[in-house]
Amino acid sequence: MDKLRGTAEMTAAMIISGTIGWFVILSGQPVIDVVFWRCLFGAGTLALICLGLGLFRRDVITARQIGLAVVGGIAIVANWLMLFAAYPRASISIATAVYNTQPFMLVGFGVLFFSEKLTASKLFWLGLAFAGMLGIVQAKSGAAGTDYLVGIGLALGAAFFYAIAALVAKKLKGVPPHLIALIQVIVGTLMLAPLASLSHPPAGEQTWAILGTLGIVHTGLMYILLYGAIQKLPTSLTGALSFIYPVVAILVDLVAFGHRLDWLQMVGAGAILVAAAGMTLGWSPLRRNEAAVPGTPASPRS
Repeated sequence: MDKLRGTAEMTAAMIISGTIGWFVILSGQPVIDVVFWRCLFGAGTLALICLGLGLFRRDVITARQIGLAVVGGIAIVANWLMLFAAYPRASISIATAVYNTQPFMLVGFGVLFFSEKLTASKLFWLGLAFAGMLGIVQAKSGAAGTDYLVGIGLALGAAFFYAIAALVAKKLKGVPPHLIALIQVIVGTLMLAPLASLSHPPAGEQTWAILGTLGIVHTGLMYILLYGAIQKLPTSLTGALSFIYPVVAILVDLVAFGHRLDWLQMVGAGAILVAAAGMTLGWSPLRRNEAAVPGTPASPRS
């Protein structure tokens, strides 16, 4: 029963995550403002959740862990800023596909900082993802100009900062995830308050509804569903279900905005997603018994 419920929660969380690009673009607001209001509304939602769970106690988190959570918050906010800025430049579909190079960022950090081995299978998936990236870059580099390439670069930067946040989250084992999330969005609110257009707030009920949804649903509710699922499901199933997110994002981009990928973009995006799945789920096309790379869905993917 727990597994069935966890699967439903993870599926719902990934569907919500897959629609975020749609809401970001529909808001019509500058990226900094979108992330600021997402953090502010998300902080209010998560504060109520943490209060209800009784997490505001001194024995729940140490000063060192708060410091680590702040570092993770800075990385998460940078990740959101870059990913949201990538959407209008490279399209939601392409930005999401490129963003799913996160597992390779984590592998790179593991090799550089934790002396982890780079196996033949990891190299295979890395090579496939790189080939997919080349396909995406070549697909529209001539027709779309530098803005398209900037979008790809921003999505790569977002993946890099997500990987940093995931590494920091590993150091926070034992800290309630809802509290970590609350600290992260508080950090985002404080970081962006001086930069957001607070003197000229958004106008219109629809815009406020969109921004409220980004904070309450795409942040607060998604955290509840995501972490509820992680507690109930094995890592392999969590990793597999996480790929609902890019599929939904690509479908939303097609249905809502009519963005169709050309054949080279489709091949490139497909190669990246297959490589990311192989890396996350520990598929071993070269050796059957190579160890799987554990997934780290410690923070919302977008």
